[in-house]
Amino acid sequence: MPFKNLAMARSVTVRKDCIEKVKLAVKRYGFSRQKDLAEELKCSLATVNNFLNGKPVDFWYFQEICLKLGQDWQAIAVLDYDDSNSKTKIQEPFVCQAESDFVYVERPPIESLCYEILLRPGALLRIKAPGLMGKTSLMAKVLQKLAKRGYRTVPLNLHYAELEDFSSLNKFLKWFCISVGQTLQMPNKLADYWDEQFSTSKVDCKIYFEKYLLAKTESPLVLWLDEVERVFPHQTVATEFLGLLRAWHEEAKIRPIWQRLRLVVAHSTEAYIPLKINESPFNVGESIELPKFTPEQVQNLAQQQGFSWDLTEVNLLMDMIGGHPYLVQQIFFHLKNNQSISLEEILQTACTEAGIYGSHLRRYWWEIQQHSELVTALKTIVAANTSVRIEPMQAYKLHSMGLINLLKNEVTISCKLYQEYFGDRLFD
Repeated sequence: MPFKNLAMARSVTVRKDCIEKVKLAVKRYGFSRQKDLAEELKCSLATVNNFLNGKPVDFWYFQEICLKLGQDWQAIAVLDYDDSNSKTKIQEPFVCQAESDFVYVERPPIESLCYEILLRPGALLRIKAPGLMGKTSLMAKVLQKLAKRGYRTVPLNLHYAELEDFSSLNKFLKWFCISVGQTLQMPNKLADYWDEQFSTSKVDCKIYFEKYLLAKTESPLVLWLDEVERVFPHQTVATEFLGLLRAWHEEAKIRPIWQRLRLVVAHSTEAYIPLKINESPFNVGESIELPKFTPEQVQNLAQQQGFSWDLTEVNLLMDMIGGHPYLVQQIFFHLKNNQSISLEEILQTACTEAGIYGSHLRRYWWEIQQHSELVTALKTIVAANTSVRIEPMQAYKLHSMGLINLLKNEVTISCKLYQEYFGDRLFD
C-alpha cells in the first residue's frame, strides 16, 4: 500500500505477531505503567491501550508511540482503510515507503553503487549512518531491484532478537538461522544440522547455511543485516558472530557455494569491541556512509509532494534541520495532512514540546538523561560556537543518534533544531 494512500487510512493497528514485542518495550523504555507512556505522549490512556492490544489507532499517534518505544512502525503496522468503490473495510500490511517514488529520495550514486556491489560473488557491503537516516528505505529499494533479477533477499533487523537471544552464542546463532529461514519460507531444520554434543555452534551455523539455506537453489542470497550495533554490548556473542561473517566472506574466495551469499552489514555506531584485524568484517568489502539530503534533493522531494518551493522555503527548512531525512519527511507529512498550516508556522514551534518533533525530541532527551556523561558532553557541544573535542565514546554515541556531526577529531551539533531544544533543557 503506497504512502500516498495513507490519506485513505482510517486507522493503524499493530500486527498480531508483534503485540507481545511492543508490550515488552513499554517497561524496557522506562515506562512502569501505560498511563506514564500516555502522559509522556500527551494522549489518552485509551489510545495507548488500543495500540498495545492490536486495536485501531490514529496514524499520527501510531507513529509517535512507535518512536517512543523504539519500534520500526513500518515493520509492525497494518493499515485499515475504506475502498470507495466497494465500501468495504480492507486491512493489509504496510508496504515500505521506498517502494513508492512518492516519498523515496535518490542519493546518487549510492543506490546504483549498492546494487552493483551486491551483484559480485561473495560481496560484503558495509553501510553506516546515524539512526533515522534512511538505511531501511535504501535497503528496500536495493533489495527490490535485486529480487526482480531473481536473487533471494533477506532483510534481517537485529532489533527483533530478544534479550534472551543474546545470552549465549548458541542461542543467538539459532535465532539467526531460524530468522533467515523463516524469511525465505523454508522450514526449520535445525534438528537435522545442529550437533549439540560434538560440534560447535559456529560450525553448526556454517553447515546450516552451506548445506541447507544456500544449497536450495543456485540463485544468490542477499542477507541484509540491519541495526548490527545491537549485538555490540554482548561482547562474546558480538566477537564470535562478527568473526563468523568475516570468515564467510573469506570462504567465498575459494568455495563457489559461499559466493552465492552477499552480505550487507548496516549499523549506526562504531564497533567498540575487541576484534582482531583478520577477524573483523569492518575492514573488508566495500563501505558506504549515508549523507543527509542536499538542498537540491529537498527541493525535488517538495516537487514530488506537490509543493512549488523555491530556494527560500528550502533554505528555511535546511537552516532548521539540516537535511536530516527523517526530519524532512516529517515536515512534508504534516504539510500534506494539514494544508491550512504553512512551513513557517511549523518551524516556529519546531523546537518546542508543542511542535511536530515534540515526541522525537523528548525520546532523545530521555535517552541522554540516562547517561550523565552524555549530558555533560552535549552541554559542552551546545554551548560552543565552534567545533569542540569530546571523548570518542561519547562522540560516537551522540553521532549514532544523529545529534552531532563528526569533523575529524571534533564535533558540532547537527542542526538548529537540536541546538535550541537541548540548549533550553541543558541551560534552564
